[in-house]
Amino acid sequence: MAKLPSKDALLAWINDNPDQSSKREIAKAFGIKGAERIELKRLLRELADEGHIRGNRKSYRDGDRLPPVTVLEVQPPNADGDIFVRPLEWQGEGTPPGVLYVARRGDPALGKGDRILAKLTPDAAEDHGYEARLIRKIGISPRRMLGIFRTETEGGRIVPIDKGSAKEWIVRAGDAGNAKDGELVEAEQAGPKARMGLPRARVVERLGDPTAPRAVSLIAIHAHGIPDEFPDEVLDAADGRKPAGLGQRTDLRELPLITIDPVDARDRDDAVLAQPDPDPRNEGGFVIWVAIADVAHYVRTGDTLDREAWTRGNSTYFPDRVVPMLPDRLSGDLCSLHEDVPRACLAVRMVIDAHGRKLKHHFSRGLMRSRASLTYAEVQAARDGTPCEKTEPLLGEVIHPLYGAYEALKRARADRQPLNLDLPERRIELSPEGRVTSVAFKERFDAHRMIEEFMVLANVAAAETLEAHRTPLLYRVHEEPSPEKLDALRDTAEAAGLTLAKGQVLKTEHFNRLLNAAADTEHAEIINMSVLRAMTQAYYAPENYGHFGLHLKRYAHFTSPIRRYADLVVHRALIAAHGWGEDGLTEEEIARLPETAEHISETERRSMAAERDTTDRYLAAYLSERVGTEFEGRISGIARFGVFVKLDETGADGFIPISTLGREFFHYDADSQTLMGEHSGLTLHLGTRVTVRLAEAVPVTGGLMLELLDVAGQKMPRGPVRQRRGGRKPGPKGRKPGKTAPRARKLKKKAKRRQS
Repeated sequence: MAKLPSKDALLAWINDNPDQSSKREIAKAFGIKGAERIELKRLLRELADEGHIRGNRKSYRDGDRLPPVTVLEVQPPNADGDIFVRPLEWQGEGTPPGVLYVARRGDPALGKGDRILAKLTPDAAEDHGYEARLIRKIGISPRRMLGIFRTETEGGRIVPIDKGSAKEWIVRAGDAGNAKDGELVEAEQAGPKARMGLPRARVVERLGDPTAPRAVSLIAIHAHGIPDEFPDEVLDAADGRKPAGLGQRTDLRELPLITIDPVDARDRDDAVLAQPDPDPRNEGGFVIWVAIADVAHYVRTGDTLDREAWTRGNSTYFPDRVVPMLPDRLSGDLCSLHEDVPRACLAVRMVIDAHGRKLKHHFSRGLMRSRASLTYAEVQAARDGTPCEKTEPLLGEVIHPLYGAYEALKRARADRQPLNLDLPERRIELSPEGRVTSVAFKERFDAHRMIEEFMVLANVAAAETLEAHRTPLLYRVHEEPSPEKLDALRDTAEAAGLTLAKGQVLKTEHFNRLLNAAADTEHAEIINMSVLRAMTQAYYAPENYGHFGLHLKRYAHFTSPIRRYADLVVHRALIAAHGWGEDGLTEEEIARLPETAEHISETERRSMAAERDTTDRYLAAYLSERVGTEFEGRISGIARFGVFVKLDETGADGFIPISTLGREFFHYDADSQTLMGEHSGLTLHLGTRVTVRLAEAVPVTGGLMLELLDVAGQKMPRGPVRQRRGGRKPGPKGRKPGKTAPRARKLKKKAKRRQS
């Protein structure tokens, strides 16, 4: 008969084998059989009662230790850029030990609330007891949500602000956290998820009045976990930076460089100049200068500013504010190329021929002085013959040569055939109080296209230079569309009476032919949107896979280091390649490039989602006073459950539930993306012109509910209920004429409750 182990021996074995600590495995390890198992069970119960271990039916383990493999929740990066993760299976007393996440090459970027399965290694560091290494990413935590708190007799409920979420949360009286009726709150799940009924939540943070001016962007910032406040040490570091002097830099202060930006530009990180090439062998050619703010001089690898910039990844722009990547001391001052102020820069001098082909280029690290800070509208007006006081002195020397170089680049662009999408961009105008005053589409001038072509040329030059020097970098990658997306695009094109080539390797020129065929027709907008949807999303990578949309073999972002971390990495790579100083790309940073690429690709997607949500909410707020108004639009999406419509006037997207589409059953065809009325034969497809009535607008969620009135000039049928095949009447449970669909009633009640 085996001798029972002591309690110390049991504890030691459990600690050494936390993943094999069931009662059966313990008994097997110590050779305990038969009746002695009863004594083993008694010993384990005593250890549990004494608080040494935590046990359940399946296993025992040291309550003050974490298992070697466990589920963790990602916390926001701290001031040092370190990411800590919170164990979800802690069974010990008090606060769980700190767990530092250690990323490895190839690991995906992680954000606040993400859940991961990770392997833990004990680490006796001052601020953490374990290091975690990723096994796999599980998903985003469902335990937190943003919503509007509604007071009830006993506690309250939370109505989610996410228009994709219909489930409310119940809040007990003790979990309300003093939240007031109508306040925006952040809540977390309280207790285990119930099998039936609504989930229970507790309020963890009160965020104020959701209808207050400028609260819309704050909702998006909070919902997407975008860091919007700089720690004191980051602000102190920025305040301590001094303007760069000439030193070993190339003196470019005599060049008549100018900046051209939107009228509401918050930073100026690029300046341009074009001059006719004096070389007689390059008749009709130009010398183009692009000078970019030298952010790397102020933000050094691994310092406080760099860690914060890496964490943010990029600036995020909203109609009422910007969440910058860098503190204002840098983004709005030292790194911004203000008029008539010496500023450090990285500049590239490019020579093109009369056909816009780049013949050669050369980079330098310099000190420049902008001759003028101009807007796109001012430059375009000067070009069109109505210069203002600022632009008139620059016409001959600066503005006309810029457009001359642009004309040459247009020829090269026509030969290259990049994707030629024509998608108008909305502009939301706000009053000083933060209320929406108007929604219009931004004017797009040749001045915009000119700067875009200059920036593309400079970005290509940066990638080529770094490849020539064999210096690692981050590429901007855009891969070819998938076959599935191409098939969907072909279906849309065929529905519009157009074709997209099949059975061959598609290039951008094939898409351009489709876009040109749709131009100036009623299908132009939907074809442009469909082509955009067919494209893959661009991302950053240390490997070069080309840029499909621009039809370029290599491409890197170099021109916006104030607002994009990727550009800062490319600047450092150029500094290292040319030996311009000790602030270039380091070996440690090179080893981290895959992680950086994944992270900043994710932060870019996060910003895009936040900006899109904010626009939707502002549009809903703007239209909320026009409920009942009729609008013209086009069908932009078809689903089994309804129709999406893009309104002509504002570009806002609204939804028509299928339950409100007349008195007949509609068949959904996923392949052709259509809904067809069973009795009338009325067919709804992408691009169809419609007249709708705005039924509901919910600013907090950004949701718009529409009622379909007219389809391509044909009034919606309003006849009696028609029989479906088999004799059953359409709609849920064969409802009678005049009765509202249960789903429609539910949607209406929910919208009224949210607006209240």
